[in-house]
Amino acid sequence: MNVDVSKWSGEGTFTQTLVDRLKQIDGLALVRVEDAPASRSEADYNFMSNEIFVVFETGTRDEPTRVLGLFPGKRAVIYKKMSVADLEKVLTAAPEIGAPDYADDAMLQYLRTERVIPPYQTKGYKLVELVRVYEAGTPRRD
Repeated sequence: MNVDVSKWSGEGTFTQTLVDRLKQIDGLALVRVEDAPASRSEADYNFMSNEIFVVFETGTRDEPTRVLGLFPGKRAVIYKKMSVADLEKVLTAAPEIGAPDYADDAMLQYLRTERVIPPYQTKGYKLVELVRVYEAGTPRRD
């Protein structure tokens, strides 16, 4: 499996945990991580948004068919070895990931928050991390 992190700044501990887990899953051909443009930072909170695109491995199988409706034959059919729903089940079973906060047939969304108090500071900040997992190559949603 290939992992492309060239468009990701590397920020986000949950995103890194998710990418590490995706590397171990059979049925994925490519994982690409990108920073989403929604990220912003203020004095008392940081909001970071990352997007992960996955490409599922494909396989071929023979299906019976009829040529001209008369002659039996076989044809090769390409199929995906996983789906977004299958990926959701695998990630939900992983204790370090858990169930997504939102899921549908095209996307998984995770939202994690933590309070960060740097050393030698009296006031910390809240870190909000939003991670969306999409299947690459699907049409854009409106």
